[in-house]
Amino acid sequence: MSHVPHELAEEFPGHVEKMHDLKQSDAHFARLFDEYHDVNRAVHRAETNVEPMEALAETELRKKRTHLKDEIWRILSA
Repeated sequence: MSHVPHELAEEFPGHVEKMHDLKQSDAHFARLFDEYHDVNRAVHRAETNVEPMEALAETELRKKRTHLKDEIWRILSA
């Protein structure tokens, strides 16, 4: 499969080690991280027509991805 854009390591390159540590020590962060990963992959599959979906459903997934990314950033920047 091609490169998936918006991976968290690319979005927050200066926080890769912190994300790794938080995934191990913070269950809430680990859940957010995993959910972001799943949603991001679903958006990518929709964008590349691997798994096409209705435009509204894709928009909702993008909104969810943004919300998760914002929450992850809130934790990383605390």
